[in-house]
Amino acid sequence: MSGMKPVALQLYSLREALAEDFEGIVRQVADMGYVGVEPYGGMPGGLEGSAALFKALGLQVLNSHVPFPDDDNADAVYSIAEAYGLDRVCVAYLPPTEFETLDMIKRTCERLNEAAQRASANGLRLGYHNHWWEFKQLNGAATLDLMLDELDESVFLELDTYWVQVGGLDAVEVVRQAGARAPLIHLKDGPLSPDGDMTALGGGRMDVPGIVAAAADTAEWHIVELDRCATDMLEAVRESYDYLTANGLARGNK
Repeated sequence: MSGMKPVALQLYSLREALAEDFEGIVRQVADMGYVGVEPYGGMPGGLEGSAALFKALGLQVLNSHVPFPDDDNADAVYSIAEAYGLDRVCVAYLPPTEFETLDMIKRTCERLNEAAQRASANGLRLGYHNHWWEFKQLNGAATLDLMLDELDESVFLELDTYWVQVGGLDAVEVVRQAGARAPLIHLKDGPLSPDGDMTALGGGRMDVPGIVAAAADTAEWHIVELDRCATDMLEAVRESYDYLTANGLARGNK
C-alpha cells in the first residue's frame, strides 16, 4: 500500500461554519482539493441531502463517525452507512469513565466486539476513534495495548495521532505498532495539551512527516481534523491541505 495516500477532512472541524452555510462550505472543501470527507453525527444537510452533495462534488465518503451502536440507535447507525454507501463506520467517542480499570477496559472491549458482530451481520466493519485517555498507563501498560489484546481483529482503529501524543506516547511508534489495524489516520497539530487551541498542520509540535512515513504501508487515508483552532478554522483547513500536498505527504485533487 505504498505511495501517497489521499487526504480527507473530518467535517466536524468546520461544524460551526457548516451550520451557517452547509452547501457553500462543502463546496469550498472540494475546491481546496480534498479527495474525501468524513461526516459526523448530527451534521447539517440531512443524510440524503449531504450524500447527494458529496457525490455531485466528487468527494468520497470514506467513513463516518457514529455514536456507539447500542440497542437504542443501531438502526440509525446502519441507516447512516446506507445513505453514504459505506462498508465501515467508526465510534467517535467513549468517555474516560469507560477506561478507569482493567475490568472496565475489558467490558468496554466486549461491548465493542459485540457491536462489531452485529454490524458485520449488516455488512459493516466497526472501528474506534481514540482520544488521549486511552493512552494512560494501567498495570504498567498503555490502555491501548490492553485494548488491542481484548478487541477482536475485525474492530479497526482510527488513530488520532495528536491525542496519542497528548496521552504521553510517541505517535510515530504507536502508528507503527498498530500497523494494518489502523487503516485511517487522523492528523492534527498544536501545542500538545488537552485543552490548547490547535493549529494548521505544520504549525505545532507534531511530527507529521514521521507519522505519515510510519503509516506508509498500512494507511488508506490521512484525515485532517481540528477540534478547535487558534486561527480561522476554514483557513487552517486550507493550510493543512496545502502542507500535506506541497510536502508530498498526501495526495489531493489539486
